[in-house]
Amino acid sequence: MANTDSSTPLSSSKKENLTPIGTKIAELNQSRSELLTRIQDLKQDLQGWRSKLDTQVKVYRDELSELKKSLNTEVEQLRSEFKDLRTTLQQQQEDVTASLRNLGLQEASENVEKVEDSKVEGNGDKEERELPKENGEEAGDSTNSDVKHA
Repeated sequence: MANTDSSTPLSSSKKENLTPIGTKIAELNQSRSELLTRIQDLKQDLQGWRSKLDTQVKVYRDELSELKKSLNTEVEQLRSEFKDLRTTLQQQQEDVTASLRNLGLQEASENVEKVEDSKVEGNGDKEERELPKENGEEAGDSTNSDVKHA
């Protein structure tokens, strides 16, 4: 009986030891379940975040594309306006140049007429034309004095 008495306390201590292990396993299973739930929630949050981010990126790309098109349109319009302006300025410059030439030709023809008139009045006498005048110019140089005094 001594053998039976000694085995009885061992079997009761095994039962006592098994109960806390079962409780620990149940706690671990519950903890594991909670962690899996949290992980699933985090995965869903991440997918939602990615979806929102993708949507926002698409919106920004569309906005940038529209801005780029608008900017290109404005740049082309400015180029066209500058080209028209350049053409207008060139035309105005040509007109002014032509006007100045016409004025220069008119002045030159007036000067030629004055020179011819002075030749007729001087009757072609070289000696008179070569004599210096009072202001230090030569007699034949009447066009310059007329221009200077005019």
